[in-house]
Amino acid sequence: LYKFLGENVYYIQMENVENIINDSDDLKTYFLKIHAPWEVLATYADVLKIKVPFKESDIPHGQDVPLEWLSRPFRLPEKVMRPQPDYFTSPFDKDKIDFFLIKNQDTFFPPSTRNRIVYYILSRCPYHKEDRKETDKKGIKRLLNNGTYTSAFPLHDRNTNEQCESERYHLYKNWARFLCFYKEQPLNLIRKYYGEKIGIYFAWLGFYTEMLFFAAVMGVICFTYGVLSYDDNLTSKEICDPSIGGRTVMCPLCDKKCSYWKLNSTCLSSWQSHLFDNEGTVFFAMFMGIWVTLFLEFWKRRQAQLEYEWDLVDFEEEQQQLQIRPEFETKCTDQRLNRITQEMEPYLPLPKKCGRFCLSGVTVLFWMLLIVACITGVIVYRLAVYAAFASIMKDSPTKKIHLVGSLITPQLATSVTASFINFVIIMILNFFYERVAIWITDMEIPKTHLEYENKLTMKMFLFQFVNYYSSCFYVAFFKGKFVGYPGNYTYMFGKYSRLRNEECDPGGCLIELTTQLVIVMTGKQVCGNIQEALLPNWWCSRKARKDQYSRWEQDHDLQNFSQLGLFYEYLEMVIQFGFITLFVASFPLAPLLALCNNILEVRVDAWKFTTQFRRPVAAKAHNIGAWQEILNVVAILSVVTNAFIMAFTSDMIPRLVYLYAYHPGSEATMSGYINNSLSVYDISQIPLLSTPICCLRYRDYRYPPGHQRQYSHTMQFWHILAAKLAFIIIMEHVVFVVKFFVAWLIPDVPSEVKARIKRERYLIQEYLHNYEVEKLKIQLSQSFIIEPKPEVCTATDKHHVLSECL
Repeated sequence: LYKFLGENVYYIQMENVENIINDSDDLKTYFLKIHAPWEVLATYADVLKIKVPFKESDIPHGQDVPLEWLSRPFRLPEKVMRPQPDYFTSPFDKDKIDFFLIKNQDTFFPPSTRNRIVYYILSRCPYHKEDRKETDKKGIKRLLNNGTYTSAFPLHDRNTNEQCESERYHLYKNWARFLCFYKEQPLNLIRKYYGEKIGIYFAWLGFYTEMLFFAAVMGVICFTYGVLSYDDNLTSKEICDPSIGGRTVMCPLCDKKCSYWKLNSTCLSSWQSHLFDNEGTVFFAMFMGIWVTLFLEFWKRRQAQLEYEWDLVDFEEEQQQLQIRPEFETKCTDQRLNRITQEMEPYLPLPKKCGRFCLSGVTVLFWMLLIVACITGVIVYRLAVYAAFASIMKDSPTKKIHLVGSLITPQLATSVTASFINFVIIMILNFFYERVAIWITDMEIPKTHLEYENKLTMKMFLFQFVNYYSSCFYVAFFKGKFVGYPGNYTYMFGKYSRLRNEECDPGGCLIELTTQLVIVMTGKQVCGNIQEALLPNWWCSRKARKDQYSRWEQDHDLQNFSQLGLFYEYLEMVIQFGFITLFVASFPLAPLLALCNNILEVRVDAWKFTTQFRRPVAAKAHNIGAWQEILNVVAILSVVTNAFIMAFTSDMIPRLVYLYAYHPGSEATMSGYINNSLSVYDISQIPLLSTPICCLRYRDYRYPPGHQRQYSHTMQFWHILAAKLAFIIIMEHVVFVVKFFVAWLIPDVPSEVKARIKRERYLIQEYLHNYEVEKLKIQLSQSFIIEPKPEVCTATDKHHVLSECL
């Protein structure tokens, strides 16, 4: 044990470590409590340049907000929100201990700082013999991996059910309980107990949830408009009219097994499509493009405020220089001179780096292609099974099912089953790829923890993006776009495959995109909440004992919060962010579902951290890392996707072109739109087919049979296409101009925070100067008292001596 702990921690044990404890239930598990005494904490606080208070802040928190009483029900007690006063802080210097406000050495460093220092030491201590140069034998992490130790973790405070003034109890009482869902989060207490990295996550999650409220309200208004304009929808009325839709016979939707069908059979789906495909959807899509910008810009301001309050303004440079991963130091045997520090440091040569990077890229590309192959398989399933459902439901046996029997159609059955199969495939691929991503990231040997997390973040999000969104992209932009026309249909793998490309649902492709989005998004959130809420509880109940046992054994029975635990929390929320921004034009209620999920998510995560997980090792972070850039990319991409959804997936543009250019008579009306949007096919052109029907209709804009350019696109088709492209250009430019103007108008750092940072830096310099002057005065006074006074000493000599000392 001493050989592993090394010189630094050896003194920790000799000074303040209890004996090895064996009070476990099985009498086989041994616990070693490691305490860091003041001398070690002070030494490594100096090494890590940890900021500590030197003077209580005299800057007021801010002016009173008008109508402040309205927010009182949502506030927490002041002692919970601000567990300690605000201080001016400066990097700790062991040689200037009397400069800092050290009232009590035991409480001067907060718990998160203490456990971070101890873990920093343990992760770098060698445990090889002195006469051997086994440089790979270093750090507690390697000993955990090879089974020498089973776990290493900081201890929690006392139990949450004890009526005591502990930080953990206050967190459980005011944060982790679901009844506090409407209350603000005690971010300062979270930061003090768990560290800045976890505090930043919950600050971002809370801010994201607050901003979702405005998007959810606007989405509900848009959906309500669709419900209220239900009776004014002339298009659906014509479809449902027995004299119009009842007399319109449509072409079969698949070969051989599908029969002719009447247009009024899609009456219900057309009404459903109108709820999401109306004039309000265009406004909502543009609103969400601006909302995304406001969310990101206001978060930057909130993040800058937290950076100042949590002493993280100058943290990034420390993170890069000081926190090199032990794995990098162990695996990189080559060394070179650091031009800045002029010291030898390990590095990875360029040929090895390129080889590892290429292998990593090939692995990621293979998994991307595997996702595409799985999506192709789901599409083949849709094409093959639709014909089977159409054959089974030919005589409408499902109508015998009460209540829902009339709602079940071949299109609905195919879409729902394919969506569920796609969701199962998504979850299976996620399970395997998570392990592959960690392996290939370790293989690249990142230098710092920040670099490791950023590389893993990009790999995981790239995979998740393709995995979760590819099916939605297919329904939105490919399904129903390459169908052909009767007599010349397009097939997926050629005509001999007999897999005719899918047509959109008779109510339009938008309602199918909505179905796909609801199933995947809701399924992911439900599975995530079940996994987060039930599994930890089951694990703890399985290990719990009825009798009382020690604090360290209770923590040992809790679940381990891995180094990547927070990474998965971010990933879950960013994937959700993609759902409510990339495809929100098809489902305005998506922000409302996300809001309800996040209100639960905050409290479930808080409950897990305080009761179900071991206390994680504290870490510092001044922002959300690579997720910020990912959110920016998703925000820009969402404007493009929503513009294309409104143009090519929705029927909004064809209806507007008909209303203003092709309506009959002098008055603009939608009357006759259905007949105008359906082309005619002469069924007598199909040989060996006898039927009393002469002509069939299909969705397209083509010249009728007998025309000089029969079955080629009409001029109206090209007018609609031009209108779609114009709409995309106009919408993108309007939204992007507003986005960039808003981003320019809102500064990333509030002016108040800038002023506070400048004042604090000024005060640090002033107080340090005064401290040095006072210290010099004391030294000079002591030297004059101790040294014999010379017989002759002029004023000039005294000035010369003082200037030399200064």
